[in-house]
Amino acid sequence: MSAEFPRGDARLARVRVVLSHTTHPGNIGAAARALKAMGLARLALVNPRHFPDPQAEAMAVGADDVLAAAGVCASLDEALAGATLAIALTARRRDLSPLALDVRDAARLAVEEAASGGEVAYVFGTEMSGLSNDEVIRCQRVAHIATNPDFSSLNLAAAVQIVAYETRVALLGGVAPDPGRTPPATHEELEGLFAHLETSMVRSGFLDPHNPRRLLERLRRLLGRARPESQEVNILRGMLTAWDEGPRGPRRE
Repeated sequence: MSAEFPRGDARLARVRVVLSHTTHPGNIGAAARALKAMGLARLALVNPRHFPDPQAEAMAVGADDVLAAAGVCASLDEALAGATLAIALTARRRDLSPLALDVRDAARLAVEEAASGGEVAYVFGTEMSGLSNDEVIRCQRVAHIATNPDFSSLNLAAAVQIVAYETRVALLGGVAPDPGRTPPATHEELEGLFAHLETSMVRSGFLDPHNPRRLLERLRRLLGRARPESQEVNILRGMLTAWDEGPRGPRRE
């Protein structure tokens, strides 16, 4: 028997699953089925090799509505539009990785975010190599599924099923919203800040565009840990703009 939770729960409506560069259409259909079984419905596909496809429809088995509503995006940035928390699912440890969590802790964080009105995205990579480092660094958290260390390979749809299940369990645990919390910055606001930072650092001479090393990745990790609010991002960008424009004499009240 399965535990029940209210249909159309608003928290679930704020959680999406993003599949990046999926090569096998059957995995897309199986992922749609996994989502529907756990009460989730939002699926975004970044440059799938084959979609729509009869194999995806065959594997969806009753989740045709989730499959039909899936959005096809040209980039991960497009798929993450509006997200305030992006969680990358990866089996590999990365240098300069965002803060890593067990998948159960990640699911609890996701439900807390959704309960507070935020938009959550779980991000999965291609079947052969998973997520690229550039995709991972665009997320604020990384989640690992505790597999056998001698055989950590996990089917994409199976991984989606585990994450969807842990999200359902966290939801049933009664995670309450934090009434005093203000919404964190969206993906677009953070990307705007990163672009502004890069421009300002190059202009000031602090960053050599021909030899950037890993400065931008370290800044992404720093801000990913901090998860600044929209107003805080605006403050930072205002400071950058003031520095870019240079001194203008004493300030007048």
